[in-house]
Amino acid sequence: MMFSNSMTLCAGGLLVLSASLWSCTTAQSDVAADCCLTTSDRRIPQRVVTSFTIQTSDGACRIPATVFVTKRGLKLCAPFPSTSSWVSKLIDIILAGPVQKPKKHRGKKQRKQ
Repeated sequence: MMFSNSMTLCAGGLLVLSASLWSCTTAQSDVAADCCLTTSDRRIPQRVVTSFTIQTSDGACRIPATVFVTKRGLKLCAPFPSTSSWVSKLIDIILAGPVQKPKKHRGKKQRKQ
């Protein structure tokens, strides 16, 4: 009698463990990927873009694309850099970083002596 109780306990434990592992893997596969479904060839102004990511078609997404993120947090889908020259130029500008403007001197002008 002692043997069947311990076997029942082990079998129940294995059943609970396998059910919890199965639910974890199912929950992870149900997560929707944030993908561009189409791209637009309309040029995006440099002044509104803060960053970008590259979307490839070998993952959960179906098409290759460039995802630009605006200052307001919008994600804009553009063509892959190799297929559009304006996209590669915009990426180069973002990677170069912000351009610092020269400081203007305010105050009295110095006289030459």
